Amino acid sequence: MWQRLRRIADDFTLALLVVVLAATLWPARGAGAVFFEWLTTLAIALLFFMHGAKLSRQAIIAGMTHWRLHLLVLLFTFGAFPLIGLVVRPWLEPWLGEALTRGLLYLCVLPGTVQSAIAFTSLARGNVPAAICSASASSLVGILLTPLLLVWLLEGPVTGEGLSLGESVAKISAQLLLPFVLGHLARPWLGGWIERNRRWLGRVDQSSILLVVYTAFSASVMAGLWQSLSPSSLLALTAICCLLLALVLWLTTQLSRRLGFSREDEVTIVFCASKKSLATGVPMAQVLFAQAALGPTLLPLMLFHQIQLMVCAVLAQRYARMSPAPATSPGRTGAS
Repeated sequence: MWQRLRRIADDFTLALLVVVLAATLWPARGAGAVFFEWLTTLAIALLFFMHGAKLSRQAIIAGMTHWRLHLLVLLFTFGAFPLIGLVVRPWLEPWLGEALTRGLLYLCVLPGTVQSAIAFTSLARGNVPAAICSASASSLVGILLTPLLLVWLLEGPVTGEGLSLGESVAKISAQLLLPFVLGHLARPWLGGWIERNRRWLGRVDQSSILLVVYTAFSASVMAGLWQSLSPSSLLALTAICCLLLALVLWLTTQLSRRLGFSREDEVTIVFCASKKSLATGVPMAQVLFAQAALGPTLLPLMLFHQIQLMVCAVLAQRYARMSPAPATSPGRTGAS
């Protein structure tokens, strides 16, 4: 059975399932819950500090010149996705319920992935420098745009911890953007060490996400998450995530071809514009939503994350077979 699971899911996805099971059976409570909240805050700050230190300034400059590609990626990430969510919301809520619908709308306004978008672009022999720039820009722009778009889609304030929208943006910036900037400033001293230790540092990235997921699901389990969630709702949510990804993949492919982009740029657009970031979405949800609501809010994102990895892995290999150029090593694709 374990070998069958390994064929359809990577190690990180299996670890996510184990963490959700652990939170269901042994949720953090009382002083333990407070400890895990502090620990996850520190872990996420470290995660974005490392992301900033990994990003090469040369890659930023090389990618910034391709503004048409970046504009199209941003329009899909923060335009097309939210519009799709807005259009289908009246049909989703009676089917999924309010909590899962809110989670799906949150998914629609999140920035794209960084690590996995770049990895799949590399595997598919696309424009890697443009992917680095576009994916990184998406994460940074999302710190400001995601809360604003979420307020628009939910047609009201996002209360979370009782913060105003401005306070939420400021807290997200302090938790994510500030460590990212500090990490990038420290790159001249840390860059070489990070490159040499990239493999085990990837485990640190993933461990940060696992900590946040455990803390979030613990609070939701204590609030009765699994008593309020039916198997039919989970199946419906999975089907909707599959349809959403298929639609965006088709739209990005067709539009990039009609606008005359090269095959390499098409690859970059498809993989950067169709994916949503678990690494950014989880810590942002901690600020934007109440603790008890985090479980159902993050469930659509966790499902979409695994679906996009499996589908894009197949798609990247198909693109790679269409090109005679040698592929670059794609690296890890787990937690972005």
